[in-house]
Amino acid sequence: MLSVTSEYAIRALIVLARHESEWPISGPRIAERASIPRKYLSKILGDLVRAGFLEGSRGKSGGFRMARRPQDIRLYEVLSLFEPITGNRRECPFGNKVCNDLDPCGGHARWKLVREAYERFLRETSVWDVALKQSESDILAGDTKRKAL
Repeated sequence: MLSVTSEYAIRALIVLARHESEWPISGPRIAERASIPRKYLSKILGDLVRAGFLEGSRGKSGGFRMARRPQDIRLYEVLSLFEPITGNRRECPFGNKVCNDLDPCGGHARWKLVREAYERFLRETSVWDVALKQSESDILAGDTKRKAL
């Protein structure tokens, strides 16, 4: 359900949330710990800085730190930077040009329930919640699983 960019953004934030004592953490170090290609991560980190989730500093001892507490950052906020989340912005996944509550496709009612549950999860879950519930090996296993598919 997540784009690769969104997944990488969350994984980078998890690394930062778990390693607060090491702030600032360099982009290459975040990329290494989260198993994200450096160039890809560079753009994502810039987006997270511009959106106010991170602060970045340049130089030999530079790097990134969280600008807000991970407990206060909801997944919804982060993911909305990189992809459409709300129902009124997402196209029908079944290829219908017109699909809404007034003119629904055959799967609309059931898909709407899934979409609402997903959106509720993202609004209620913080970066800290997922950082606490995953080990770093679980994060890295995401790439292994993706490559196996």
